[in-house]
Amino acid sequence: MSALISRYTALMGALDRVSPIVLPTLARLVFSAVTLVYFWRSAVRKLGDGVFGFLSPSSGGYVQIFPKAMEAASYNTDNLSMFHWAVVTAGTWTEFILPLLILLGLLTRPAALGMIGFIAVQSLTDLYGHGGIAHAETLGAWFDRLPDGVILDQRAFWVLALLVLVFKGAGPLSLDRVFRNAK
Repeated sequence: MSALISRYTALMGALDRVSPIVLPTLARLVFSAVTLVYFWRSAVRKLGDGVFGFLSPSSGGYVQIFPKAMEAASYNTDNLSMFHWAVVTAGTWTEFILPLLILLGLLTRPAALGMIGFIAVQSLTDLYGHGGIAHAETLGAWFDRLPDGVILDQRAFWVLALLVLVFKGAGPLSLDRVFRNAK
């Protein structure tokens, strides 16, 4: 029995030593593999026409972020304020920039915090702006038998991966590490 406990303790010690390398690196890579294209495709749909489309969001971008305001404005973006433009533009840039920073491991902790905030706003918009709260299958429920609710179940895992990055950093295979070691 003593040999078994000794082997178990040695194995747990080895896992403890490699976890600062493996856990943040995998959290970054898995988050990116699961969500990078999702966020980028969403951002592309918000871009306006032409070279400066990143400064002039499409009406679809406004509908995604401000569905009720767009309905009240008869789906005419000219009837919305500068605030609406700023939020849609910033949201679009956020969907491009923050997932890329996380993939590269650059400014990882603030990027992960920003993504957590973005996911919270996205989820609230989906629940209240797009009526997701009325659809139990979209909302999901914790501690039920179904693990596929888009908002509570899926996004909880996204936020968990991001919290690993907030607390542990990007890991050794990252630009954060390169720049920290270049000092």
